Amino acid sequence: MKAEHHLNELITNHPELANCRNSILSAAQVMKASLDAGGKLLICGNGGSGADAEHWAGELLKRFCTLRPLPKGLPPELAAELEGAFPAIPLTAFSSFQSAWANDRNSDFNFAQLVNALGRRGDVLIGLSTSGSAKNVNHAVTAAKALGLKTVGLTGAKGGSLAAAADVVIKVPAAETFKVQELHLPVYHCICQMLDA
Repeated sequence: MKAEHHLNELITNHPELANCRNSILSAAQVMKASLDAGGKLLICGNGGSGADAEHWAGELLKRFCTLRPLPKGLPPELAAELEGAFPAIPLTAFSSFQSAWANDRNSDFNFAQLVNALGRRGDVLIGLSTSGSAKNVNHAVTAAKALGLKTVGLTGAKGGSLAAAADVVIKVPAAETFKVQELHLPVYHCICQMLDA
């Protein structure tokens, strides 16, 4: 099934996202290009957006809607139990690092430090911020661009500073935090389907 079929289905189910169509397609293309070249996805956000970062990574690290091919060379007993995956790291993880960084350093730079540690040229940083103004997400974008990563932002309607900073920005048409998050979920689920396709 072609990737754009999933995007069409998303817009049919959520017509309020019609104006986001091109940015969703661009984001999926940036991620696909990175994954095809052996890159990985780094995902960050705070609060509910942090939970979305974990959720999104979880959908990429195992089967989503369709089985993904496994790498060749796995022993049959492992191949029978494992699933193909896309490499994705939720930067909200690493609880020991997070607490140490918050204790020792400026917590506005926690995600930037992880981008510095884990990001490589050709990877993609995805930042979720309902306002677009989360300092640590914006600093992570700055670090990512300096290190040669592509950047994708998911925000609300206003976009904030993230809209100006990221290479591709998906600004869903909502302003209240929970309503933005409710629209982010079908967007990233659609992108997972598009990557599978």
